[in-house]
Amino acid sequence: MGFLFILIYFLLIFIVLEIAVMLLIVTGLDSEIARFQAVSMLTSTGFTTKESELILRHPVRRKIGVFLISFGVFSLAVMISTLSNLLAQSFRVPQLTGVTLAFGAVLLAAKNKRVVGSLKRRFHKHLKQEFELHELPIEEVLYFTDSDLFTRISIRKGSAMAGRGLRDVCCREEDINVLFVQRGETKIRRECLRLALQEGDILFVYGDKEAIERKFGSELAAMRREEGNEKHVTDL
Repeated sequence: MGFLFILIYFLLIFIVLEIAVMLLIVTGLDSEIARFQAVSMLTSTGFTTKESELILRHPVRRKIGVFLISFGVFSLAVMISTLSNLLAQSFRVPQLTGVTLAFGAVLLAAKNKRVVGSLKRRFHKHLKQEFELHELPIEEVLYFTDSDLFTRISIRKGSAMAGRGLRDVCCREEDINVLFVQRGETKIRRECLRLALQEGDILFVYGDKEAIERKFGSELAAMRREEGNEKHVTDL
């Protein structure tokens, strides 16, 4: 009966998880992000990725998250209690000794140099096959350090940058690299430094954090104020 109870409860958890994923997708989340965040909340693993902000900034998603976290904590308590009772009834010293020795054998094998070398080669091969450069996090692609920054700069109405040539704004002596400029629906990469900036342009820049914040301080401050106002409206 104990094993049957565990199987049924696992089925219940799966159904609850799938319902939560579907609700998150309905709110506008991508399916892969919805599933990953739903599993994170259900298991209370607490992944602090930027994707989690998509949950926190949306009132409906926050309610789904609260339910998943609460249900996950309750389920963990139920499973631990059930497994403890089941193991206490089914396992004795000989059985527990056998399981312990089996895990000990796995540990010894994992520490063997040949096994470790084989696993490294297999995992490395898997990573090379599965992850292309464009699929890696931007921090890994650009070799980020604490002093680096990749961000977008919006040239708003009244900005002192409007009308100036981008080559003059980002001189060669400064560690500021403009990757491309988005003007409306158009992304301008080729010879973007020859552009004269216009209101509404969005610059995607990478370089020294202090240099970028010093050069585009007013634009970044305006963007932060706007994001803060949007968050305040969403919370209301």
